[in-house]
This record gives sequence, C-alpha cells and structure tokens, in this order.
Amino acid sequence: MDKRDLISILDLSPGKLAELLSLAADLKGGRCSKSLPGKTLGMIFQKPSHRTRVSFDVAMYQLGGHAIYLSQGEIGLGTRESVAATAQVLGRYVDGIVARTNSHNDVKELARYARVPVINGLSDKEHPCQALADLLTIWEKKGDLRGAKVAYLGDGNNVAASLALACAMAGVHFSIASPPDYRLDRVVIGHAGKLASANGSRIQECEGPREAVQGADVVYTDVWVSMGQEGDAGRRRGAFAGYRVDEALLSAAGNGALFMHPLPAHEGEEIAPGLLEHQQSVVYDQAENRLHMQKAVLLDLLG
Repeated sequence: MDKRDLISILDLSPGKLAELLSLAADLKGGRCSKSLPGKTLGMIFQKPSHRTRVSFDVAMYQLGGHAIYLSQGEIGLGTRESVAATAQVLGRYVDGIVARTNSHNDVKELARYARVPVINGLSDKEHPCQALADLLTIWEKKGDLRGAKVAYLGDGNNVAASLALACAMAGVHFSIASPPDYRLDRVVIGHAGKLASANGSRIQECEGPREAVQGADVVYTDVWVSMGQEGDAGRRRGAFAGYRVDEALLSAAGNGALFMHPLPAHEGEEIAPGLLEHQQSVVYDQAENRLHMQKAVLLDLLG
C-alpha cells in the first residue's frame, strides 16, 4: 500500500475528515490502547514549539510508541544536508515524520523522498493539525458542524488557510476579515470556495470585523506578528489595529459565540486583556484537543 501524508487539509476527503473527528472523540473519551507499540516518530523542528512538540510526544507515548525530537541545530535541514537526503535517511530509521518548518516546500520535499508518512506540524502555508483540533473543539461545543459559522479576524496566515479549507470541507461557513495587504492567498480561497460549494457551505471575505462576525458561532483570531516576522512588527501592528477581538466584538456575533485562538496569544494586541479567561473562551480546550486529534492522525497514518 502507498504511504499517505498530511501536508495540507487538501490531502483529506470529507469522509476521512469525519473519520478523524470521530476517532479523536473516541480517543478523548478514553478508548485508547497501545496501538503503536515499538513505533518511532521523528520530529523535525526548525521552529520551537510548546503545543506541537509536547502533544505529538505525549500522543506517541500514550499510543505505545515514542518520539525523537530533532532541532534545526541537530539536523540542519536544507543546510548541512539536503532535504531529500534527510528524508531518505530518516525514513529508514523511523515510522513517521512530523516537520515544523519555515518553508512549506521543505515539508512537501520530505514527503516526496521519505518512505514513511510525513505530517505537517506547521509551515508558512498551512497548519493542518491545528485546524483539525479546532473542528474537534467546535463539534464538541456546538454539535453538528454543518451550518455552523466561523469568523476569522486578522492575518490570512497558515492557520487561517488550513481553517478555511477544513471548514469548507466540513460544511462550515467561513468568513474572514483582513487588512488588504494581509488577505488569504487567492489559491487557498479558490480551493476553499470549491470545497464549500460541494459541501453546502460558503466562504465570505468581508470588509471589516463587524461584518465578518455577524451570526457567527465562533470568533477566531491569531497573532499579528508570528515567529520570523519581528522585523515587520511595527507595520503589522498598525495595519491590524482595528482587528482586535474584545468583548464588544464577541457580543456582536451570534448569541453565545465561542472565542478561539491557537495560542500563544498577545493580550493587548490581537485580543483584549482577559479574553482568554472569558466565559465564552475555549482556547484551552483547543490546546488540549491537539493531543487527541494528533493521536487520531498518528493512528490513521502509522497504525
């Protein structure tokens, strides 16, 4: 059987997405066995991470396997050794690879040359594991995903791209409001629009935050300045000043709308102080669900 990878949400089908959500829910409910005994996960991290690293490491441990962390200093991906060479060697040692990289092309090249499944733990283009955990969280809190609405405010970044594609695939309406220079990639919008049409949902690009949150079941945002963008911090903060999520904006959404954020958050920038602890915030449930969804992904690809 040909090996499968998770580089993009587009690597899934609506049926596979539903299967992963169901499996993750079962695993969270305690239906977990040592299903990956003796399996090893190689974790290549060009960017440091709290949630991604710990959730994958613990997931492998709870499934009976183990993980090996490989920092950029240790592996020198694309510098000390080519991506192709790294993939071909590492793929002979481990049963799967998670890659958290600066370049999406590096993840794609790892998948091309590795003989084992490759999972995108974050790239500059997508963050599929985050989006899958987000859908699991919405499903838990709101019930049936179909017909729900997610409003995303801020940078049309990797998180926004995967979330738009995942929502469209699951039949969830998705609206996004971003400053003109920071809108979601046109290719992503095109793919999301086609998926939404096929699955009974819609993708909406809005002029401003208040338009985007009208009737929303979820209000979602992310940082204005990600790792590697510090040199552009001043310009970004100026551009996004009108996109801060506060209690007033949350109230303008649907009754009881959830607040979501992939973390880490910068209070006083993209969110008002105290919003993480708001009664409508589910950010820590999101963070926990990274573990359960990643266990589902690992079982699906490595099991």
